[in-house]
Amino acid sequence: MDFRPVERAPGAFQQGVTAGQVEVMCARAFGAGTRVLAAQELGKGMYNNTYRVELAGQRPVILRVAPEPARQYRIERDLMRNEHASVPYLAPLAAMLPRTLTVDFTHELIGRDYLFQTLLDGVPAAGGLSAYPRPSWTGYFEQLGTLTRRLHSVRGKGFGPVMGPLHERWSDALLAYLADTAADLEQAGLAAGDVRQLAELVRRERAVLDEITEPRLLHGDLWIVNTMISGDAREPTITGVFDCDRTSWGDPESDWTIFMAQRRPGTERDAFWNTYGPLADSWSARRRALIYRARTLGAIRLERHRLGNTEGVEESYSDLWSVLTELATT
Repeated sequence: MDFRPVERAPGAFQQGVTAGQVEVMCARAFGAGTRVLAAQELGKGMYNNTYRVELAGQRPVILRVAPEPARQYRIERDLMRNEHASVPYLAPLAAMLPRTLTVDFTHELIGRDYLFQTLLDGVPAAGGLSAYPRPSWTGYFEQLGTLTRRLHSVRGKGFGPVMGPLHERWSDALLAYLADTAADLEQAGLAAGDVRQLAELVRRERAVLDEITEPRLLHGDLWIVNTMISGDAREPTITGVFDCDRTSWGDPESDWTIFMAQRRPGTERDAFWNTYGPLADSWSARRRALIYRARTLGAIRLERHRLGNTEGVEESYSDLWSVLTELATT
């Protein structure tokens, strides 16, 4: 077997599996006689360990392995299980999603959740877009706006992660997320006073948040890095979407995709709104948008800490305080 893992420091958050573990996982998934020809770890992701696995007599497959439970933040707990629970609700994008071949949450083989999926056609947009002139990227972002709108049209029965727990009120779901974020930050040795201050503001302004009464499906991570594009189309053409493990039910305007589309105005990203449509522009909507931005900055701080980005962690404090100041003065 040709095994090519990503080399990481012993204390790194992501910890790969061994060649022997890949073989036993493949044997369980595809039968005892399965012969593994090669397994190459794909190093772009920052949470799960992902491998492209070649099997004798079969198409290549993708193996995704979740972090050990003890390594998972509260706000990222059981993400792979959340994605598995989300599949029926991702139906509007079904033709673009990888098919799950087998799932193992028993922890009998490696003490971690893992699953096998089909390999999507195309090339990762994170690298493939650079092959096109930037003016043509507007078509990519228009497609992304269409896909996001499709997901946001799916209705749920409560607010929170797709696999639960669900809350009747949107404000309760946000407060639960903020409480977990603050606890994660403090467990990591980081100050969380600004996140707790945000939670107090949410408690005072429940009425503004609870104007959102209908839970909609949020992808939570839909952006360039989690899409595939055609390798030979004349214009950037989205052919696949992956890593749907951060799905939840909530206000569409709180979704990660909306946060990212609003960044760098005056660039090709503006084409996103051509197909997604305009955001609400009431006083309440603008206030909710500030709350969502602050919530996202708290989660970003955790990810930067995990990646050892000390400068980025410090920057998150000034960024979040800037939003809190704006909330206090408007």
